Amino acid sequence: MRCTILASGSKGNCVFLEGRSGALLLDAGLSTKETLQRINGASLDAGLIGAVLVTHEHGDHIKGLDVLSRRLNIPVYATEGTLHDFLFHRRTSDKRIDHRVCRYHEHFSVGDFVIEPFATSHDAAEPCGFIIRENGVRFGYCTDTGIITPHMLDQLRPCDAIVLESNHCPDMLENGPYPESLKRRIRSKRGHLSNTAAARCLQALGKDVPQVILAHLSEMNNTPERVMASAREGLGLFFEEKTLVIATQCGTSCTCPQCITL
Repeated sequence: MRCTILASGSKGNCVFLEGRSGALLLDAGLSTKETLQRINGASLDAGLIGAVLVTHEHGDHIKGLDVLSRRLNIPVYATEGTLHDFLFHRRTSDKRIDHRVCRYHEHFSVGDFVIEPFATSHDAAEPCGFIIRENGVRFGYCTDTGIITPHMLDQLRPCDAIVLESNHCPDMLENGPYPESLKRRIRSKRGHLSNTAAARCLQALGKDVPQVILAHLSEMNNTPERVMASAREGLGLFFEEKTLVIATQCGTSCTCPQCITL
């Protein structure tokens, strides 16, 4: 498998995961035009996409979902809570889309991919992350969660690579311009994972996961340098054994490394 970050952050999230015979899109938080431009810019093939997997219904994860799913004629998979909120409260079109319910810890297949959703902790209807397997390779996608539970660690530990949220630096958030109500939301158990919490997760995983993309960085309350420093501290002696990538909002429009091959 090859994971390419098309965008990551509060302005939009979208990941292209390519296997041997097909591909998946994880979240669709960019406009359809921008998504297709970034796919083409990364020399990827949109025609390979078999489905869009949606973690939750917030705008930075579903902005292009409606149009994109119809343009590519592909199904949308999400939990029942996410789909209900999207279809009845956020979607403005009445054109039909192919939507399918997935449930925590119930496997389903898209082509050769075998996918298992798991619960995350976020202020959304029924948010989830995904474990995706294909041809003996296991990939984990875990963003937009205020905490990492022992069960989530158990899901991520056997992965060959993961995308993990490292949203904010606690000091930058505390001393930044956000109103206190928003600060409380971000640092709550149903908010976003801090650099410190992400580092604790990496420490707990130790040497088990060889490749990590740290994602969903706040543009206001974080920097790639702080994310890397925190991750280095958490990993300790295991740091040199990891492939560690910091995902940015600019995705494939910049020259930063934004992909890993599993």
